[in-house]
Amino acid sequence: MDNGVGRVQAQQMHFAEPLPLKSGARLADYTLAYETYGTLNAARSNAVLVCHALNAGHHVAGVDEAGRSGWWDNLVGPGRPLDTDRFFVIGVNNPGSCFGSTGPMHRNAATGRIYGADFPVVTVEDWVDAQARLVQQLGIERLAAVIGGSLGGMQALAWTIRHPQRVRQCIAVATAPNLSAQNIAFNEVARRAIVTDPDFHGGHFYEHGVVPARGLRVARMIGHITYLSDDTMEQKFGRELRAAELGYSTQAIEFQIESYLRHQGEKFSEYFDANTYLLITRALDYFDPAREHGGDLARAFVPARDNRFLLVSFTTDWRFSPARSRELVKALVDNRIDVSYAEIDAPHGHDAFLLDDARYHAVLRANFDRIAAEVGADPRAAPQGPEGDPGPPAGFAPPRGDRRTAPQGPEADPGPPGGFAPPRGDRRAAPQGPEADPGPPVGFAPPRGDRRAAP
Repeated sequence: MDNGVGRVQAQQMHFAEPLPLKSGARLADYTLAYETYGTLNAARSNAVLVCHALNAGHHVAGVDEAGRSGWWDNLVGPGRPLDTDRFFVIGVNNPGSCFGSTGPMHRNAATGRIYGADFPVVTVEDWVDAQARLVQQLGIERLAAVIGGSLGGMQALAWTIRHPQRVRQCIAVATAPNLSAQNIAFNEVARRAIVTDPDFHGGHFYEHGVVPARGLRVARMIGHITYLSDDTMEQKFGRELRAAELGYSTQAIEFQIESYLRHQGEKFSEYFDANTYLLITRALDYFDPAREHGGDLARAFVPARDNRFLLVSFTTDWRFSPARSRELVKALVDNRIDVSYAEIDAPHGHDAFLLDDARYHAVLRANFDRIAAEVGADPRAAPQGPEGDPGPPAGFAPPRGDRRTAPQGPEADPGPPGGFAPPRGDRRAAPQGPEADPGPPVGFAPPRGDRRAAP
């Protein structure tokens, strides 16, 4: 196996023009963090955008400055299904996140205060519009594909509805046209755990120098249960005890599954932002393209008639079941849209979209082979700069300059208020790969690795 794309460096692009949001609010003066891998060809036709899920960000592949591997590194890189010898891959962090793009922990330029709970509610559609601006600033008129899993798959779907002429193909994995009542319920319980934490302070906990870690731990434990299949959980843990004998305690850890969930919650609370969790789970709840069409999903996809789709689901994914993908397939077929569908018999549950499954990766590889032939993706494309930035096309002059290197002036991330130092560091740069895992509690060693994915 090759070593992937190697060392990568995050970049930032600043936007002074306000971003209109679906709520009617506007996000002014914001910055997006992103990474690129591979080479943009001369025709600028081989770009692929990767949309992230709940607890991921722009660091998709390679090894970042902190030594962390990208969250989809097994998929993206030289010789991998999304081959960076043929494609120019873009990973972008969405507004409202806590991994570098403008979010609740940043300063609101209009008020001079940290946003906190005042950060505007964002939707999947808002994220897609922000991504479209960044892609435009990179000088790319049409993407060869947009790909994402889970919440990222929802963004890929939204691209074909909001910007159908700017994308050739949508690849949506382990996703759904909207959340079921059960999924909304899981999100609400997780949010309640956070907002009822005494350290939440109405979302303005930054000003108090604390973090609602207890609420974040419980929220993560709730979510993590939904990412694994029952079979996987049984096979990994069963009823295995942590100690040789029962302790007959209602508070102590008795079973290995309890130890595993507490470990997942603990490490999540050390890097993820509470307000970001609220924003992203609410964006999941709100996504429902059929709602504006009287519940008719087929009508929602009328703008996408010239796009092509690949949908992938996994048999044991009970959070976004294959039935939900089939709803999407039917809506596309009703519009006579070109769609392929693969239902993979995998045991891993929702997390399967992040794991190494030969059949799943073969489907994606064959699909990207087809796209490469169509767009003339050629590994002998013109070289570019060391950071992977192809530069704008001839005559291209973005307003106020191109912010594709880390900002150093007033547009840069101002950081938290003067003198503020939240416990255990700033939650804006979070671990996303296996190297970032602080390790389980002493004595805990779950078999076959840690399933740390999130929707």
